[in-house]
Amino acid sequence: MFSAILTFIFALLISAVVIWIVGRMNLGMEVDGFMSAVWAALVIAIVTIVIVFLFNLIPFVNNLDQMHGLIGALIVLIVSAVVLMVSDKFLSGMKVNGFSGAIIAAIAIGVIQWLLSWVVGLFV
Repeated sequence: MFSAILTFIFALLISAVVIWIVGRMNLGMEVDGFMSAVWAALVIAIVTIVIVFLFNLIPFVNNLDQMHGLIGALIVLIVSAVVLMVSDKFLSGMKVNGFSGAIIAAIAIGVIQWLLSWVVGLFV
């Protein structure tokens, strides 16, 4: 149980660093500071859990995580942008610049998250 909590905290901090980096690069969203990025990471995680749960209730979109190909990637990108826009409504320290800003931020978050996980994987 303790390792699960540590894993969650580590993932939350990595997500906060990614959100903070994207916010500093002005790629579709702005974040006031690192603590705002931590709160944003937590809210984004909660909103993502709710949206994935709702998607899993729809019979023909059974498993969002296992979608393949271009259509699956586009659906995940749009869902990620919607998650950012919904999370923006709950946070005063984060601002998403419309749907196009959310798409750009979602792409940037995905790329930076991949790069960080690749670097961490080199040392673990």
